[in-house]
Amino acid sequence: MATLTVWKFDTSDGARNALDLLQKLQDQQLITIRDTAYVYWEEGAKRPKTKELGKLTGAGTLGGAFWGLLFGLIFFIPVLGAVIGAGIGALSGSLSRAGIDDNFVQDVRESVTPGTSALFVMSENAVVDRVADQFKQTGASLITTNLSADQEKLLKETFTS
Repeated sequence: MATLTVWKFDTSDGARNALDLLQKLQDQQLITIRDTAYVYWEEGAKRPKTKELGKLTGAGTLGGAFWGLLFGLIFFIPVLGAVIGAGIGALSGSLSRAGIDDNFVQDVRESVTPGTSALFVMSENAVVDRVADQFKQTGASLITTNLSADQEKLLKETFTS
């Protein structure tokens, strides 16, 4: 079963700085990274910037379409308002069926604000207590949603080329 995990950091460079830790955890076989991306929001900026990283050793499972849609729903669509409401409702419904619901989107939207950053990790086979302990030492806070095998398959079918 895959897990989409979001680690929020209280600095705009915290997520980028945590990439070495994530790689170390993968090297120690404490987690298997399927795809990852991060968001950083510099103080004074109107909106955050995003960076897709794949699985840290090559192309990721989901790719840019998935991350673009997810980040768009979380950070950019609220700015556009009702202009594209119906279409976004359909896309949001698809993500909800894939295990990413409105509460998840809202939690991330409220947590990641100017001056902060977040690391988004699609993973599996994590030794949860050891991974969580390592990330807690960075001062990160955790927002997570678990995806079933069917939900991961739906995401892959929807967003991979």
